[in-house]
Amino acid sequence: MTEAVATFKWDTRQVIKVTVYALLLVNFGLYILEDIEAASHEMRNGGSFLKWMRAFATTIDESAWFILLLLFELETYVLSDELQERPLVMRLVHGVRLVCYLVLAHSIYAFGVIYWEISNAQAVEGVTRLCELLGQGLSFVRNIEYTTITAENCNALSSAGQFFYTEPGLVVSDADGLALEQRLALVDWLEVVVWLLILATIEIMVRLQDRGITRGRFVTAIESSKLFLYTGLWAMAAWWAYLGHYYYAWDETLWIVGFFAIEANMNEWKKEIEAEEAREAATQVA
Repeated sequence: MTEAVATFKWDTRQVIKVTVYALLLVNFGLYILEDIEAASHEMRNGGSFLKWMRAFATTIDESAWFILLLLFELETYVLSDELQERPLVMRLVHGVRLVCYLVLAHSIYAFGVIYWEISNAQAVEGVTRLCELLGQGLSFVRNIEYTTITAENCNALSSAGQFFYTEPGLVVSDADGLALEQRLALVDWLEVVVWLLILATIEIMVRLQDRGITRGRFVTAIESSKLFLYTGLWAMAAWWAYLGHYYYAWDETLWIVGFFAIEANMNEWKKEIEAEEAREAATQVA
């Protein structure tokens, strides 16, 4: 391979990486707007600090992911060599990552509470038609789409005879809509868990490669687990697309590709470590 071709490939990979990161930033802005829209229905009467945190769980979650992605990019590519020689900076990077992990742990709690609340939704008593809820300032939700109930749309929104509060006094849905909201909330929770497990595998490999460890049964087990975890994420992306949430499927795909870039950095770093070991071994033999 000529040097020109190698440089072209390197530049192309970086362009793809930067493009993916930029698209993720755009998606982040859209998620903020979506959380604001949902909060306008669910938090009209205010609430505790923790409830507001749950309402903006996706925004908080995405913020932590962006910081983590940046830090892993720095450690595995931009500053992979320099950090080894600057322990104070490395400790700072690891400390910020720990804070991000704690934020993501809150996301597990927040999405877990959302799932628990939806799973224990109370029935709207004495109502057999959605139009009977007119004048109460309620919204109807189905498939994460919120609609203010009005005389013009109440019959079209649902023809069911029983309704449930997905957010007491603010948002209702019928039995089918409630079941779907439960499944969506469960997938939200599972998605965070799977991503955290992927983060754990990357974090472990970074620590191992910091110590020059690139082989062994433990390393093989970690690499195998990644295949299983990423397959699960692809399945979730397909499920979002099946439900018509193409934006969520697109966002999931971008994040997977973004972390594939980190995995590629890790592989390049691994090759450098093994090449250095080979050189040292050859020197010792000579």
